[in-house]
Amino acid sequence: MRVGSFVLAAQFPGQGQGEALHRAVRSAEVAEEAGLDAVWLAEHHFVPYGTCPSAITLAALLLGRTHRIRVGTAVSVLPTAHPVALGEQAALLHLTTGGRFSLGVGRGGPWVDLEVFGTGLRAYERDFPESLDLLVRWLREPSVGAAGERFTFREVPVVPRPSESLTDTEGPEVVVACTSPASVRLAAERGLPMLLGMHVGDEEKADMVAQWRSCARAAGIDADAIARAGHVSAGVCQIADRRTDAVETLTKAMPGWLKQGLDAHVTVDGRNRTMRDPLAYTELLCGLHPVGTPRLCADRLTATSERTGIRRFALLLEGSGDLAATEENVRRLGAEVLPQLR
Repeated sequence: MRVGSFVLAAQFPGQGQGEALHRAVRSAEVAEEAGLDAVWLAEHHFVPYGTCPSAITLAALLLGRTHRIRVGTAVSVLPTAHPVALGEQAALLHLTTGGRFSLGVGRGGPWVDLEVFGTGLRAYERDFPESLDLLVRWLREPSVGAAGERFTFREVPVVPRPSESLTDTEGPEVVVACTSPASVRLAAERGLPMLLGMHVGDEEKADMVAQWRSCARAAGIDADAIARAGHVSAGVCQIADRRTDAVETLTKAMPGWLKQGLDAHVTVDGRNRTMRDPLAYTELLCGLHPVGTPRLCADRLTATSERTGIRRFALLLEGSGDLAATEENVRRLGAEVLPQLR
């Protein structure tokens, strides 16, 4: 079982953006010190829900500041990026860090981002499969051309080629955020592992893994590759000597962050979006994920792994909104929970 942190660089009420980003960087550094396996970085635009607008840029910083831990994006929003440009950056990080980088990608939402970056609603609603295929080709082939509906260009050499890395891995892994049967099928047909969101419980995640395996088999994906697929389960983790204290920490801090963060999302086409009730959502997360004593947290992670078959976790550890409390939470996860899992 491999356990990592999920870093949103969340801006809590009363905090500045620099404070949120400082907490994000520091918590990632502490994650390596504490023995965690990975750090996964979220990407958001124009909202305090998350203040990191480029997960791959922050990944580069953290890869330079660390020596062992894997760093991944969760996720780089593909509809607002050119897949070749993103692929070049991913290849560069893969080659220069000894293969410690993972590229997580997703569709994002129908947000105003699509207008600002000039890609339009179609990039979100229709073009994600084409973008994903072009990205994967760039990371796996020596030269690439395109003749699709969105991207058309002559064949060009891939420089730098991920396969030129001085490691045994041919290129950075690509993980796809999946929230629907269509996205599960999309990832499965390409043999790409899934990142499953923290709003989803064990039963639904188990169903999505089963669907992924079925679709992968139907697409002719190698049985060993299906068995080895490193799906990632996102969640929330808050550790305390009593479960009530852990729950209280999150229910005091997270609803204010969720309200201002979710309310700030603006759709590109004016469609109405129903946002979750912040307190009810926080309580849901506390019930789904490892929130409580170290023993409870270890048992919860073990149970999720047994029910879903997922062996990798990306846990939000900054739910208190406080730097010192976040650092303590990360250290307790490493010192008091991980030994019970291993």
